[in-house]
Amino acid sequence: MPLYETVLIARNDISQQQVDAIVDGIVAQIETDGGSVQKREYWGLRTLAYRIKKNRKGHYVLLGLDTKSETLKEVERQLSINEDILRLLTLRVEEIDEAPSPILSRKGDDRGERGGFRGPKPAGRFESGRGRRSSEDREEYRARDEKAADTAGNEAE
Repeated sequence: MPLYETVLIARNDISQQQVDAIVDGIVAQIETDGGSVQKREYWGLRTLAYRIKKNRKGHYVLLGLDTKSETLKEVERQLSINEDILRLLTLRVEEIDEAPSPILSRKGDDRGERGGFRGPKPAGRFESGRGRRSSEDREEYRARDEKAADTAGNEAE
């Protein structure tokens, strides 16, 4: 049977358990027709690139499917009727990668970098974070003043 990868986006105002229930329904239908789900990843509640049906966020789910095209068409039809599903994309693939998707692997890397100590504060602002340094302290102005002094000295000679 052909292999497919499907990504669906569900509305943000439903819970993760409701999203899992929708996906369980898809899995049950595919398995009753002789197919299988080789990969199932919940990517979490993510911000959309643009508003879809007045929603700014959505629950993302990736499915790796091994099923007949007729079964897949029926699943897509049922999901398009479901009001909780904002978008659905299905692609035919040569093989389903068993490794975590780049979305999940990147998500794990971000958590390690963002936690805890981030290092010393960068220079350039006062302790309060407000106000700017005087023009003499800034490197561009010092370089400009030195250049002006050099040209003034050359003109005087």
